[in-house]
Amino acid sequence: ESQRKAARVAGFAFLFGMAVVVLANYGINFRLVVPGNAVDTARNIMAHETLFRINIACNLIYALSIVVLLSALYVILRPVNRNLALVAAFCRLVLALMWGVTALNSLGALRLLGDAAYLPVFKPDQLQTLARLHIAASFDAYYVGLPFWGLASTACGYLLFKSRYIPRVLAGFGMITSAWCVISAFAFIVFPHFDAMVGASWFDVPMGIFEMALGLWLLFKGLSPSGLAGPDKASV
Repeated sequence: ESQRKAARVAGFAFLFGMAVVVLANYGINFRLVVPGNAVDTARNIMAHETLFRINIACNLIYALSIVVLLSALYVILRPVNRNLALVAAFCRLVLALMWGVTALNSLGALRLLGDAAYLPVFKPDQLQTLARLHIAASFDAYYVGLPFWGLASTACGYLLFKSRYIPRVLAGFGMITSAWCVISAFAFIVFPHFDAMVGASWFDVPMGIFEMALGLWLLFKGLSPSGLAGPDKASV
């Protein structure tokens, strides 16, 4: 029964977190941040400061949803293999921390564009450039967290495939797309122009589709009865 309840919580957390990320990035962040232009980015942020702060709040809410998700997934997957379930939970925790770093960098950008008494020692264009660097560091934090997200999703896909809690086709798709995300994330860190060859959206979008499908399945279908209540295989 605890696994069934955790499945509903995980399904909701998957979908809720994804909705928050889409709202924050496509509804706010990508509209305010102008690539390659620190001046226009600073103007947009100051003209829509409340909107930018909502974006920061969304980042923190998403981080909290990841913590809820990793807890629910651990309850579901612990009977299959406790050690691997712990590894997956730890990787998602690192991802949550990276989103906290993203929020912190965004607050730093706001502070640089504010009216603190110590800021006039810098020229306006210097402050705008520094603020843009803080925002760029937020994107860097995401790509640092991306391989951990991919590893967590790969481990979860494997355990779901092994346990038959969900259709094996869906779990197998998750393993493939998540492993691809891990490879792409490390390749991008080592080869900075890797995204020009593949396209940055191809790093995580396939895995995102898997997690959205998984969230829908867990929320509305739940876990397969044939896969429930297996013995604890933590020693395997």
